[in-house]
Amino acid sequence: MNFNWDVFWQYLLQPSGVYLTGLWLTCLISVLAMLLGCALGLAAALLRLSKNPLLHLPVRFYVWLMRGTPLLVQIVFLYTALAAGGIFRFEDIELFGLIVPGNIQAAIIALGLNEGAYMAEIIRAGIGAVDKGQYEAGRSLGMGFAKLMRRIVLPQAFRVIVPPLGNEFNVMLKNTTLVSVIGVQELLLSTQMITSATFRVFELYLVVALYFLTLTTLWGFFQRWLETRFSQSDRPSAPPPAASRMFGRSTLKLLRGR
Repeated sequence: MNFNWDVFWQYLLQPSGVYLTGLWLTCLISVLAMLLGCALGLAAALLRLSKNPLLHLPVRFYVWLMRGTPLLVQIVFLYTALAAGGIFRFEDIELFGLIVPGNIQAAIIALGLNEGAYMAEIIRAGIGAVDKGQYEAGRSLGMGFAKLMRRIVLPQAFRVIVPPLGNEFNVMLKNTTLVSVIGVQELLLSTQMITSATFRVFELYLVVALYFLTLTTLWGFFQRWLETRFSQSDRPSAPPPAASRMFGRSTLKLLRGR
């Protein structure tokens, strides 16, 4: 079968409603799962800092389990195996006037749980990169653990966390293709649906590959801008001129005013 350029350009430049639905779901699931993963990762990272084994041991088990099993297995287990075992079944729910199907709920939770394990290690490494003197300074001011983290440690750790966080979201965009196995109509499943009707396999899979490449490229530009913005605060400021160091800025302003 020859390559049909008309089909390729049509679906690339004038995507059908099925494609647009898949694109919207891909972006929505990626963002919500990433937010869930960041929240879980932050909580897990803070619990890992505890010396109480009742707090940090369950977190270590969670990280070990999520990072040691395939994401595809986790998705199928959460949505299919739990229901088959009579443990839990995802039902459609109404949220803000919209019906959220059970498979989309399972997709967001499964991706978020998996991402939380990776973000826990990333955030823990970021917290560990903060100088220990910052902790001592905060404690000397009477700050508790929560206030110390919120005002001193986490803002500094965020500069270290941003680059791997951006890379994780890039991976998340591509991992959404895995939720097609539970019937979520993201970009890949949308492509499969159109392919079954048109039999233009190569053209349509090339289109979906370019869509994902566009999404990850746009995110890459945003990530680079974000990293640049946060790295600017790390750059040492230029030392003041010798005259300012000797006489002070206020004295120089008075002399120049004359």
